[in-house]
Amino acid sequence: MNLEFTAAEQAFREEVRAFIAANLPPALAAKSRDNMHLAREDYVAWHRALHANGWGAPNWPKDYGGPGWSAVQRYIFDEECAAADAPPLVPFGIAMVGPVIYTFGSDAQKQRYLPRILSMEDWWCQGYSEPGSGSDLASLRTRAEPDGDDYIVNGHKIWTTQAHYADMMFCLVRTDPTVKPQEGISFLLIDMKTPGVTVRPIISIDEGHGVNEVFLDNVRVPKANLIGQEGKGWTYAKFLLGNERTGIAEVATSKQRLKRLKDIARAERSMGAALLEEPAFRDRVAAVEIDLLALEYTNLRMLAAEQGGRGPGPEASMLKIRGSEIQQAITELAVEALGYYAAPYEHRPDGSNQPPVGPDYAQGRMEAFLYNRATTIYGGSNEIQRNIIAKMVLGL
Repeated sequence: MNLEFTAAEQAFREEVRAFIAANLPPALAAKSRDNMHLAREDYVAWHRALHANGWGAPNWPKDYGGPGWSAVQRYIFDEECAAADAPPLVPFGIAMVGPVIYTFGSDAQKQRYLPRILSMEDWWCQGYSEPGSGSDLASLRTRAEPDGDDYIVNGHKIWTTQAHYADMMFCLVRTDPTVKPQEGISFLLIDMKTPGVTVRPIISIDEGHGVNEVFLDNVRVPKANLIGQEGKGWTYAKFLLGNERTGIAEVATSKQRLKRLKDIARAERSMGAALLEEPAFRDRVAAVEIDLLALEYTNLRMLAAEQGGRGPGPEASMLKIRGSEIQQAITELAVEALGYYAAPYEHRPDGSNQPPVGPDYAQGRMEAFLYNRATTIYGGSNEIQRNIIAKMVLGL
């Protein structure tokens, strides 16, 4: 595997860097850098700026409206966006359901939904987890029963990220309770404005409203909204989760956060010297940096394999495990370095803000620490990922 970027790839990096400098509003970059809870319009504004340049779906092929970038170009794009503190692209449409639709969907579904994902006209959410059916997703109980040209859907989804913003939900439902659990699941597209859909907020430990419960009470969904074949939803879900788990690694974001951690540790003092010069703390930062470098090389190897036509395999689970653990380690060290200054919340769900306490670089560090407690759980808990690796790599 050649880890050197070509002249063309370096030129592409400069192009991305110049675009971001010209199009990312400084105020939006500051909100993203300080881990403020971004509003819907913040995400949409940045997505549409990228879409106007043909970059709204970095992972899509040209045939479906994407830029047709190589895996290396996508890697460079992610690095430059993270370095500039650009807000993340909302993954549910472009990185999750979009590839499912253009891989398994009907022509009518592609024509209807893909352009609306590209333009951010439709905001999507993911209807997978249920109370009691999170890591053991195959045990889900939400039912979809046929009724003429429709399904009638009843059930309860939970931890549904950004459902309060969403226009559409891609949802796993049970269409056949008499077969093996994985074989009785189907993949439906549900309009969130349909009568019977109720969204209830869950306020998380970082005091943000990012996740929700979604109740489905006799929701009528056209059979035309079924992706692929009935009973094949588990196959489509695994395809989607492979892409999601690779994204959860967030190598580029962790590199930027590590840089910021070092800046904090140089500014903070311990016994008169910079905290980064304190041997025990410095060793812990170095250990995380080594782990992150190893994760980056693993990610690059996976990109090289993708260039050769191989999709995500057990490496996706490896990236998810180590990526989420590294994110937690970096945010823990930042909070430890800041001490008291990490404690105040700068943003609250009701829109009120406390007066700033401490240096500017302290803002948002506690929120990042608290939010990242969930990274080892969402997208399939790390315990489940280890089981997947044991089966796929070790044959256990």
